[in-house]
Amino acid sequence: MLDKNSKIYIAGHHGLVGSAIWNNLKARGYNNLVGRSHKELDLLDGAAVKQFFDQEKPDAVVLAAAHVGGIMANLQYRADFIYQNLQIQQNVIGESWKHGVKKLLFLGSTCIYPREAPQPMREDCLLTSALEYTNEPYAIAKIAGLKMCESFNLQYGTNYIAVMPTNLYGPNDNFHLENSHVLPAMIRKIHLAKCLNEGNWEAVRKDIGLRPVSKVIDGVKVVVDDKSAEADILKVLSYYGITPEAVTLWGTGSPLREFLWSEEMADASVHVLLNVDFKDTYNANIKNADGIAEIRNCHINVGTGKELSTRECAEKIMAEIGFKGELRWDKSKPDGTLRKLTDVSKLHSLGWHHKIEIDEGIHRLYQWYLQGICINHQHND
Repeated sequence: MLDKNSKIYIAGHHGLVGSAIWNNLKARGYNNLVGRSHKELDLLDGAAVKQFFDQEKPDAVVLAAAHVGGIMANLQYRADFIYQNLQIQQNVIGESWKHGVKKLLFLGSTCIYPREAPQPMREDCLLTSALEYTNEPYAIAKIAGLKMCESFNLQYGTNYIAVMPTNLYGPNDNFHLENSHVLPAMIRKIHLAKCLNEGNWEAVRKDIGLRPVSKVIDGVKVVVDDKSAEADILKVLSYYGITPEAVTLWGTGSPLREFLWSEEMADASVHVLLNVDFKDTYNANIKNADGIAEIRNCHINVGTGKELSTRECAEKIMAEIGFKGELRWDKSKPDGTLRKLTDVSKLHSLGWHHKIEIDEGIHRLYQWYLQGICINHQHND
């Protein structure tokens, strides 16, 4: 068991979930935490990762670092998503085993499940049919990661647990217009459209001053920031479906999505790290025709067990932000998986339930987003 003095390495401690896990552990009195930024430690560099483990000798590891992105990024950079994630996992999980790490928590994603998985998705529907094409390389890397944990446990008696979160959102989210996930992307697009609709150029410039926007237009890369001309800003934003009159989002709006507040994902992760062992994640009494216990699907879904359509989500965001323009959908763009609701009965049986519902979460995230713009703008001035 881990105690308050255990040294815990959190890989990805500046990210959406990693930062929330760090804060959650701190709040519980776990202060012997270790983190390294990407500049300080490149997890793709096996020699550097080995050197880090040689020096720090952590008791436990949380692997929250990953190469992530939305549908567009997953489609365009398929090699990056499979290569980088496999490399990170190979290095961190491998060195954890070599250095006798007592407990490891691996964070995956519910995109590991088949495109046509029965709903809600139980852990045992893994590898039962084909994956969603758009994020297949990322999903395969995450499946490899959970199977590494499972396999090390079975061969070497380690205590590595894999958790598969649903769509996450929350403080420190990525609001990049091209590479972010659906909910934060919607918030930023609708916020910018509202500012344009109201002629509030000061607010538009604050936003893109903090997060400059670039787009290749007619073969030329155009970057706009708070110093750019209004015409250039309007031109680039319109490429992302952001105009004073309307916001245009990808797909049909019909896919159903489940969203979990990132700080709740962190709380569930820490609960599992501190209270759940590998033996708690499977039923050893299930045997095949040869009498062999088939221990698989030991990962744990983490979510709310509730869903809503992307259209409903966008409408909630529009109401929260107060955008009076039109909501449009570009049906020529992919929807991704049409439905991926998690069955969270295993998680509930292990003692954890969510508390924050989607309306409260959208309100919290938009307030966090606005606060970040104001703080950074004041700092920049």
